[in-house]
Amino acid sequence: MMRYDLPEHGWRKSSYSPDNGGNCVERQLTADGEVAVGDSKCRALGAHAFAPAAWQKFVTAVAHGEL
Repeated sequence: MMRYDLPEHGWRKSSYSPDNGGNCVERQLTADGEVAVGDSKCRALGAHAFAPAAWQKFVTAVAHGEL
């Protein structure tokens, strides 16, 4: 997991995120195919990137109520 500084464009938030003025976690793909995850209300902090397989395991675990 590395810290990334990514452009303002290209971020996507989950359709499950509430419409509360941008207080959510967002993601985007890095140039090398990793999934970058950051805080939408403070992008200046950068983001952390995960291998696609690790990200998919996390998303699946959340969807199944395992976390």
